Amino acid sequence: MHGRPRTAPKPEDAAASAAKAQKLRGLQSQFLSYHHSRIYTEEALDASAKLLEINPEYYTAWNYRKLAVEHRVGESGSSPESVKSIFDEELKVVENALRQNFKSYGAWYHRTWVLSKGHSSLDHELRLLDRFQKADPRNFHAWNYRRFVAALLGRSVEDELQYTEDLIGNNFSNYSAWHNRSMLLSEILKKKEQESSSQDVISKEYEFVLNALYTDPDDQSGWFYHLWLLDQTFKVKAPLLVSSWPVPGSDLVVSGNVSFADHPLSSFSEFTVALERFPVVLYFNQNVEGVNSSTVTIQSTFVQNEDVTWKPLSLQNSPASKVWVGYLDLSGVDHHSSAPYTVEIKLGHHQGIMSSNGLQLSIPFDLSFTVSVKPLETQSSKDEKVAWEEDKFCACETHLQVAIPCLCYDGITVDNKYEPTTSDWQIGTIAEEISQIRNLLAISDSKIGKITLARLLMAHDAMSSPYATQTVHAEEVLGLYSELMKLDPSHYQYYKDERSLVLLQQLLSSRETLLRYCFCYRGITSPSAYGPICLRLNNQSISRMGSFDKLLWVQMLDLSDNELHSIEGIEALQLLRCLNLGRNKLRSFTSLDPLRYLRSLKVLNISHNEIGLHSIDTTRYSCSASPLSHNGEIIWSDDVFPPEDADVTNYWDAFMVFKSLELTQLDIVGNAVANEKFKSFLLKILPKLQFLDGQNLHRI
Repeated sequence: MHGRPRTAPKPEDAAASAAKAQKLRGLQSQFLSYHHSRIYTEEALDASAKLLEINPEYYTAWNYRKLAVEHRVGESGSSPESVKSIFDEELKVVENALRQNFKSYGAWYHRTWVLSKGHSSLDHELRLLDRFQKADPRNFHAWNYRRFVAALLGRSVEDELQYTEDLIGNNFSNYSAWHNRSMLLSEILKKKEQESSSQDVISKEYEFVLNALYTDPDDQSGWFYHLWLLDQTFKVKAPLLVSSWPVPGSDLVVSGNVSFADHPLSSFSEFTVALERFPVVLYFNQNVEGVNSSTVTIQSTFVQNEDVTWKPLSLQNSPASKVWVGYLDLSGVDHHSSAPYTVEIKLGHHQGIMSSNGLQLSIPFDLSFTVSVKPLETQSSKDEKVAWEEDKFCACETHLQVAIPCLCYDGITVDNKYEPTTSDWQIGTIAEEISQIRNLLAISDSKIGKITLARLLMAHDAMSSPYATQTVHAEEVLGLYSELMKLDPSHYQYYKDERSLVLLQQLLSSRETLLRYCFCYRGITSPSAYGPICLRLNNQSISRMGSFDKLLWVQMLDLSDNELHSIEGIEALQLLRCLNLGRNKLRSFTSLDPLRYLRSLKVLNISHNEIGLHSIDTTRYSCSASPLSHNGEIIWSDDVFPPEDADVTNYWDAFMVFKSLELTQLDIVGNAVANEKFKSFLLKILPKLQFLDGQNLHRI
């Protein structure tokens, strides 16, 4: 059983085990002889029964007995009485095996197989289950089998609910009973056609589970059921588009893929991208699939809808993703004309975009923006080094601040007239649960109670619509997670990550708070009065990133001096050119995997992390990007095939991250991996690199 310490066997126990093993080997040898010869005599069946009574997990013996049953039943002259006798004998063999080990997978599967043939009485089954569930109320094998038997008997869901209620009343900590109750309630909720009927059922369940929570606030079983109820109450149903780039109504000025000195990005509406890869990003509230030229239409004078291929930005190479990107080709646009081109994007007008549960995009969206290509009079032959020192940044001027609202706040909702779908019952339910949990925490310092309250408060702030930016309870939630980090150090990292997500929501909750972290970079030589705009979220004690739907416009991002161990989600920032991840807690190149999708990235600082300090990260080799995998995004074309003299064998994980990037500046100093051999490898796979660890490489 779980949690029981192992002790050395006593001499007499060791002798008994040896004798049992000797007997088992003899029986097994005899049984296999019968099995290979396809002998199904009474003597052979008796040998298999004895073997299973000693070792119920011997699957070969169970499969042999299935073959024997089919053989005996198929014999000519088998009467209904003799067939029933054959199956009843199997039930006895299973019961004897379960007495030896009532958590035997093979035994329960065999019993299910026997009953599914329809020749056995079911009268004994519930009494048998009662005995086993009294011996161990958390035996999930028995609970699974009970659901199977109840369906055969035609027992009502209400009767089974009452049974779980009785067991929970005897022991609030019976997690399996709570789980079975959730399975039964799911069936009831599916049958309730009217929403009010479902609400009545869920409301009664809240009353039931609260009694358990108040009785034993530190027991997790009731809390998990409470969390399941909350999920039923506030479950996101149909998918919605929550953010996009460009956002509706924006007027953009785009320059080609040139250096900062040539085009300093001195406005929130000016962007530098490769003209043949101008990204359009669609950000949904849940994973969706079916985004293609049939479900998303683009109307413009310079691009044909069928020429745009939409791709999911999924690290798991899944066909479904929250974030989808399509690239427009602006290379054919007249660069000498300042006239803007209008682009109209429509999605959701035709079915096809759906979530994993089969629900269609619920609201059609129409996105319209203009784009003009800025002519480039002169172009520098080389890039300038980007320095991340404090004195290189200054606050953004007032005239630059007005563009933020049209970039990331309310654009989707204003143009598409989103109407909140949250009901009065949901609002009332969440308010009542917040009140109940507050009352409970007043008398008990329950850790899981604090977690639940934090989740409820954040859900309350987000209830008005999926686009809500209010963080009324953010300070209280941050305080709760800070308390939990002290109370429960074994789960410190989880609380730290959750706290980071809430902190980011707070920092990016409005244009006013966002502006505090927007700075102009003055570290380049440029005729422009203003340098590129950098979002600086450095030194915020962030361990996990989020709120990427608010950051799709960012081209320069400073995340240094935090505690990041992952950057998952950053792949959505398709415009990102400069990224500072220095002095974090990134442990391997696998943690940098999202960078593979950032084709505009030119400047990267990953200095003073923990890359190469820990044992080899084998995640990549067992998942999608292994060279032996057929699922990974590995295309051995001329532009990504490694140079012959590059040591890809020892630095495969690094090659997978950098192979598609065109970095001009990279800082890796302060990592255990950053020796001369690795630097030599980088120079071979990054032919456009101009600066490495601050040193000018003087490449031609």
